Amino acid sequence: MSAELSAAPEPMNTGAPAVSSPPGTLALQWATVRVLMMRDIVRFFRQPSRVVGALAQPVLFWFVIGSGFAGSFRVEGAQGLGYQQFFFPGVVTMVLLFSAIFATITVIEDRKEGFLQAVLAGPGSRLAVVLGKALGSSAIALLQASLFLLLAPLAGVSAATLNVPLLLSVMVLSALALTGMGMSLAWWVRSSAGYHAVMSIVMLPMWVLSGAVFPLKGADTWLAWVMRLNPMRYSVEGVRRALHGAEASVALGASSSSAGLEVPVLVAFAAVFIGLAAFSVSRRE
Repeated sequence: MSAELSAAPEPMNTGAPAVSSPPGTLALQWATVRVLMMRDIVRFFRQPSRVVGALAQPVLFWFVIGSGFAGSFRVEGAQGLGYQQFFFPGVVTMVLLFSAIFATITVIEDRKEGFLQAVLAGPGSRLAVVLGKALGSSAIALLQASLFLLLAPLAGVSAATLNVPLLLSVMVLSALALTGMGMSLAWWVRSSAGYHAVMSIVMLPMWVLSGAVFPLKGADTWLAWVMRLNPMRYSVEGVRRALHGAEASVALGASSSSAGLEVPVLVAFAAVFIGLAAFSVSRRE
């Protein structure tokens, strides 16, 4: 009898499923980022016209514009650099810019369909929503730019001057900065047509005045100062320095003291606009 009393009773099996602990806050934030990022990437590959145009447009732009100015492009101290070589880093930045514009226009479409409102009603923070969209758009932009970079040997890029770590850093930071800028503007615009109008008077002039189309050297004084204050200039100069070396940037008018500032400036550029995009996203929509 004493042995039976001392024996521990067996737990009863009620048939109820085991209750798992809810995911943590960090897991919920990462889930929001991952879902939004993969959604944009999958949607890009499901549109064949975007995939083809992603490579065809910059290639045509580079060959047509580069061939048109090849005979008249002369910069003192950079005689060995033709216009197609000079223009190539600018087109790389243009690919990132155009991809950011077309990718962030989905913000307007998602708001009209109610998708973003549903996401904002979930447990994910505003920063997680912005990071998910920004990382997805940046991944698409980097893919397009990487495809275009396969033509780098035609632009006179050699292994001796190629700086891969600098190139990757500048491209990633530029994609994040431009995507953040596009998102912060897209959230306040109600239509796709209005968004394109805003882009044409904000982002495209920034690209033209970044040293992508014409060099800093030889520009008027006021225009040179505008170009120096343009944060997108550091994207173009960073890509140019990574592809052609620092000597090419200095020969085109860049200061030798500005070499190495591309990454810090682009970090600040990306942080400001990712933060502004997170501030612009409103849960009251």
